[in-house]
Amino acid sequence: MPLIRFEMADSTERTQIGEGIVRFAAQAGRLETGREEGKYFLQHADGCGEDGTRIGPGDAFFFDTETGDILCAAHGEERSEEA
Repeated sequence: MPLIRFEMADSTERTQIGEGIVRFAAQAGRLETGREEGKYFLQHADGCGEDGTRIGPGDAFFFDTETGDILCAAHGEERSEEA
């Protein structure tokens, strides 16, 4: 499961995730827990791993489970095509 596409980011800092992705988020150092609004979150405040573009609320983005990179929709599509 190298690339996971998220249809909509919750905020510029984090997006709530399910238990199936927790292990990958933890391995990448991107797991955030202990918030009132949910149990597990994927941290993406640093933006796209290719160019630093911030992921905004409602934006689609990708999480590369092998590298731990967060990618904007455009760069995620490119990496998806390369794989």
